[in-house]
Amino acid sequence: MADADLSSPPDSCLRSPRSASLSLSFPFMREGSQVWDRGTLPPGELPSPLPIKRTRSYSATVTANAGPVFKGVCKNFSRPQGHGYIRPAHGGEDIFVHISDVEGEYVPMEGDEVTYKICPIPPKNLKVHAVEVTITHLKLGSKHETWSGQIISA
Repeated sequence: MADADLSSPPDSCLRSPRSASLSLSFPFMREGSQVWDRGTLPPGELPSPLPIKRTRSYSATVTANAGPVFKGVCKNFSRPQGHGYIRPAHGGEDIFVHISDVEGEYVPMEGDEVTYKICPIPPKNLKVHAVEVTITHLKLGSKHETWSGQIISA
């Protein structure tokens, strides 16, 4: 016969006392990564196919960081739209740049000299876009805007 203290009611299941406080989420956080709530899109708006900094995979980030640094000139950049294009110094077709990949305190403007790295755009990886874009020289004689909205003359 079994002791009454060692038996459990047939309805209950065995649980660890710590299991109630344990919670795991997937994907697991890597160092420096963040989880972003994407929420719902407004009606008629499609999600962007470009892997911006916030949605780029860990392997794509490592690949972009390991690549060479290129020089170019900002062809155009629209802060309200959140993107623009860079004309590479070595020639070739213009390279797309997203607002989340611009480093530094100034909004890029036409004629600014920049340095950047490139990252392939999935799924076929036939095109690339600029990442880690840094303004190296502001275009002289133009007014520049900081991300906070302050206007500064160069």
